[in-house]
Amino acid sequence: MTTYATTLDAADRLTLEEQEDLADTLRRRIAEKRRAELIAAVKEARTELARGVTKPATVAAIMQRIRA
Repeated sequence: MTTYATTLDAADRLTLEEQEDLADTLRRRIAEKRRAELIAAVKEARTELARGVTKPATVAAIMQRIRA
């Protein structure tokens, strides 16, 4: 299994342009994963709402519960 340090060492051996491309690729992949997580969370919330597990709430109501 590749370790974080091994990965960094390998990245250091790349040219500066390759390192920039790698960084861009990693940023895009991270954004895609976060989008996928958000989509999954929204689907789960919609399912819970449809089953009656949760109820709609306003932002004000949510903030009031957080501050309580």
